[in-house]
Order: sequence, then structure tokens, then C-alpha cells
Amino acid sequence: MHDSTTLLIELGSVILALGLIGRLAGRVGLSPIPLYLLAGLAFGHGGLLPLAASEDFVAVGAEIGVILLLLLLGLEYSASELVTSLRTQYPSGAVDFVLNATPGAVAALILGWGPVGAVALAGVTWISSSGVIAKVLTDLGRLGNRETPVVLGVLVMEDLSMAVYLPLLTALLAGVGLAGGSVALLISLGAVGLVLYVALRHGRLISRAVSSDNPEMLLLVVLGLTVLVAGVAQQLQVSAAVGAFLVGIALSGEVAEGARKLLTPLRDLFAAVFFVFFGLSTDPADIPPVLLPALLLAVVTTFTKILTGWYAARRAGIGSRGRLRAGGALVARGEFSIVIAGLAVAVEPRIGPLATAYVLILVILGPLAARWTEPLVTRMRGGRAKPAPAGTPPPAGHEEITPTTSTSGPQQGA
Repeated sequence: MHDSTTLLIELGSVILALGLIGRLAGRVGLSPIPLYLLAGLAFGHGGLLPLAASEDFVAVGAEIGVILLLLLLGLEYSASELVTSLRTQYPSGAVDFVLNATPGAVAALILGWGPVGAVALAGVTWISSSGVIAKVLTDLGRLGNRETPVVLGVLVMEDLSMAVYLPLLTALLAGVGLAGGSVALLISLGAVGLVLYVALRHGRLISRAVSSDNPEMLLLVVLGLTVLVAGVAQQLQVSAAVGAFLVGIALSGEVAEGARKLLTPLRDLFAAVFFVFFGLSTDPADIPPVLLPALLLAVVTTFTKILTGWYAARRAGIGSRGRLRAGGALVARGEFSIVIAGLAVAVEPRIGPLATAYVLILVILGPLAARWTEPLVTRMRGGRAKPAPAGTPPPAGHEEITPTTSTSGPQQGA
């Protein structure tokens, strides 16, 4: 009884603190992710007030948080949108990978982490934060700008690439070798291809089978199916996150919209728990020694993301100012970087503190880069452009268009 009482007190305190932190972040216009990480550092091993009774519960909640993050992300994209993005954005996706994964891999090798550490840190520096970027674009009133579909296209390519990257990383971390990694990769590719085919050809049938007019039944069926598929995927060494992402892709129409509305609050709660858990598993004393490499890596990958956005927007025939806005919007890192580091920390413990410091820097710098990259570069060139306030209609030459993918993706805390 005493243990359960302590558990309730600790959990209540953590959830209340997360709510207050989220409100504070909203008032100052920041993503709550860095504050969640800091809260985890404060209450974790080596922190001010370590949590003992609720640690196991929080660990399970963190697993659910990752699954819900990927499920909601999959619900944002239809199979046809993913296929279209693959056809039109693959050159930009390739440039994105080369420019942004390379610094992480090189840094890991310099630090002596070996090939597996290099693959893990490459993923941390490669993937932008869909949640933070979607929120920033909304706050800046840029959803109708010509460069926004380009930004979303790059994000879709990154998200879909996770279906290949995560199983490969999981296999490498498990030490199954090249043969085992190849099998896991083939299984993942086969699963992605099968889901896309079924979703394109029979998506309505799947959605009809899952659909229910009763919100409670819809919630239970979608959540149960997702957790089941995630568990089976993890058993096959494909990654629970990828399994959840594929379930989201397979659902479409009114079912996807209804599931998104029902699951978004759960996603926000458990995603916050996930970020706290990652902070809990990191000793604050390990952060200062990695601040310098994390800062250097953040500076380098800020410029490489800006170059990525410039290239992708140039391919779409967008002017120089739009290219700079696209590049600045892609700078933020967040949920996927922490997911990758969370997978790798058991094999390479040093990646946890570095990834935490790196994400803290870029989740704060990202919104600033999105707002100021274009006006700063314009002024350096001798122009007089100023950043438009939030909600300002797009300027001339940036006519309203409908983005090619949904922009209601993960919001704060995702």
C-alpha cells in the first residue's frame, strides 16, 4: 500500500508539473520539449529529486508515447501522398540525408563510438522535428506560402525513411550482424510496400472494418490494433515505432480524422512522459562535458539544414527568399532524435547526454532560425526585408496554395 501511495504521489506530481511546464512554454512561444527534457534531468538519476516508485511505470508510458507519436504521424499522411512524395521529393531527400547524417556519423567516429554509434548519431542529426516545424509554420502564418509544401515534402521523406532506418538500427544495436540486419531490412521494406499497396487498393475496406460511430469503440479498436502491430513488429526486429506508423498510413478518411481527434490528447500526455523518461535516464553531470561537441554539431547541422531547404525549394522553382525560409524552417530537431538516442543508449550510453544537449539547443534555435534566417541574410545582402508578424498574409509572389500534405501534424509535446 505504501508503494502504491508513493507511486500515485510521484505520478500526480510529474503530470501536474508537465501541465504547468506546457502552459509556460505556450506563453513564451516555445516548444515544451526542452522543458520536458530539463524536468526529466531534474528528477532523474543524479538530479535534485530522483523518482523511485514510478520509474518502471514511466518507462512503460514512454514506450506507449513513442507508439502514439508514430501512429498520429502516420494518420497525417495517406498512402497516395507518400507515393507522390517519393516520386517528386526523392532527390531532396537524398541531399537531406547526405548533408545532415554525415556530420553526426563523422562526429561519432571522431569521438570513438564505432560504426554502430556512427549510424545512431547520424540519425539524430538527420531527422527534423515534424511537430515543432508544424507548430512554427502555423504560428508564423506560412501555411499558404509557396515553400511550405516543399518543407512538408522533405519531412514526409524523412518520416518514411524511418521505416527503413529504424529496423536497420535496431538490428545493429541487437548485434545480429549483417545477415540479420539485411533480413530485418527486407522485412521492413516488404511491410512498407505491402501496407502502401493495400492502403492504395483497399484503404476504404480497412477503414470501414475499423470504423465505428461510437467514439469509445473506435478508440479501443485503433489503439489495440496499433499496440498489437507494434508488438509484433518489435518481435520481428522491425521496430514498434515503424509498426505504429504503418497502422496510421493504412487508415484514411473519416476513420483517420476521428482517430486523430480521439488519440491526440493521449499522444500529448504519453509523448510528454517519453521526453521526461529520456531526461530521467540521463545524469545531469554527464551534460557539461558534451556541451561543446553538441554546440558545434548544432551549428554545423543548422547550416546543412538551411542548405537542404534551399536546394529543395530551388528544385520547385521558388525564389531566393522562399528558399531561405524553407531552410530555416527545417532546422529544429526533436522527437525522432530522442527516439533514436533512446534506442541506442543501451549500447552507447554516451549518446544520451550528447543527444539531450543537441536537441535542447536546436529545439530552441529552430523557431528562431525559421523566423530570422531569411531577413538576416537579406539584410546582409543589403536588402531591407523584415520578418512578417505571425498571421500576416503571404507577400506578393507567395500566393496561397494548398499544401500537398496535412499540416495539422504533431503539435506541442510531440
